[in-house]
Amino acid sequence: MKRMENIFDLSKNGAKKVYIDGELFPIRVGMREISLQNGEKVLVYDTSGPYTEENHTIDIQRGIRKVRENWTRERFDKQNFHTQLWYARQGIVTPEMEYVAIRENQGVTGENRITPEIVREEIAAGRAILPSNYRHPEAEPMIIGSKFLVKINANIGNSALGSSIEEEVEKAMWAIKWGADTVMDLSTGKNIHKTREAILRNTPVPVGTVPMYQALEKVHGKIEDLTWEVYYDTLVEQCEQGVDYFTIHAGILQEHLPAALKRVTGIVSRGGSILAKWMNINKKQNFLYTHFEEICELLKKYDIAFSLGDGLRPGSIADANDEAQFGELKVLGELAKIAWKHDVQVIIEGPGHVPMNKIRENMDRQIVDCAGAPFYTLGPLVSDIGAGYDHITSAIGAAMIGWMGTSMLCYVTTKEHLALPNKDDVREGVVTYKLAAHAADIAKGHPGAAERDLQMSKARYEMRWYDQFNLSLDPERARRMHFEMIKEGADHCSMCGPDFCAMKITKSIL
Repeated sequence: MKRMENIFDLSKNGAKKVYIDGELFPIRVGMREISLQNGEKVLVYDTSGPYTEENHTIDIQRGIRKVRENWTRERFDKQNFHTQLWYARQGIVTPEMEYVAIRENQGVTGENRITPEIVREEIAAGRAILPSNYRHPEAEPMIIGSKFLVKINANIGNSALGSSIEEEVEKAMWAIKWGADTVMDLSTGKNIHKTREAILRNTPVPVGTVPMYQALEKVHGKIEDLTWEVYYDTLVEQCEQGVDYFTIHAGILQEHLPAALKRVTGIVSRGGSILAKWMNINKKQNFLYTHFEEICELLKKYDIAFSLGDGLRPGSIADANDEAQFGELKVLGELAKIAWKHDVQVIIEGPGHVPMNKIRENMDRQIVDCAGAPFYTLGPLVSDIGAGYDHITSAIGAAMIGWMGTSMLCYVTTKEHLALPNKDDVREGVVTYKLAAHAADIAKGHPGAAERDLQMSKARYEMRWYDQFNLSLDPERARRMHFEMIKEGADHCSMCGPDFCAMKITKSIL
């Protein structure tokens, strides 16, 4: 495998990696500190892991530092290894819980700050998850829940039509550079195991998969040859590698199919369509549903979280909020309660294509049917005609549903519905979704969410251009755009010119 240039140099954007020490445990939590031209500093959430600490070429084969290795080793030595949900229910705060509390606060102190006890309470109630397979010690702890920062996931993965292992690892690191909180490897082509291994060993954020894809590859794409045994063996393989959460489509049942097949766009979930076809061929119930408790027992051993997949998510606004979608949602709620009995963490996946006037009903029903388990949505896309711009179509719905209580948003790229995304598409999708998530955080009043915006506004009024660049979600793009038509040191931009800047005029008023 090739070596790659280190893309995580924060100093180019007026920032550096700093560490905050834990009070309960000997932990060091990495944050990004942005130094402003007026001498102030802004602390922000950072997902870049250890890459920013060393200015070296990235070696895929070497992998990165295992930040959680000592914690898990100590638990095994004491024969006291359990899931984060089990610890939370026992009233025990773990190092992981303190770690995420520090990250979430972004330097905020006082009564509004998030404490390790708040983290524990939310996990214990099933309203948040801390995905943390002990076989992926490279991943820094993070939390997904409605009380916390809205997270975003970036999908990567090769297909039968292209993309090498190196390209997929590079996409993962590229997504993390721009702020992805988790990465899902959705590879369906060659070298699935090797691709996932390389991603896991080099990724400082939780990694998810859809195990059905590799299971189907093992039977050469023949759905009729799929068996529970093949699928279970695939689960074990991925558990051992270190996958932190699985999308498992256990909620799509035989009784849902008649309604789904009447839709405008049928079943658009890969996993959902595979299982629908399997049930149709075998005239049997979904084997992921009938074997669900066995899956729970396996995931419990590794502390892997369920992402209960929405195999019947609507693929068009005409199909939104229909009988098939909400029928599956009820089943997902039932399965969540079964998982909780086994101390396994759960998030619920959601739509899909939903017009703006129907988004609220999705959030309300999910809270009731799934007992407040974290919601993880793809968008939703609020229109069907945005081909080439569906990162925007979906970000509109994502910002809305994030404000309403969704905990994690699955990004959509410009290539959605059209093709396999490349690096530039990943960057565009991640930054667009970070903006949607941040807008939701401000709207729901997350502690410290608006501080960065306040600092940006002050920098704009004072014409501190480099602070404006560095406080933005994409400093490199902001800098390039500003200097396309203007020289460095100007007290105006090319939009208004030297004589028509409203802020400049305002400051001249006595």
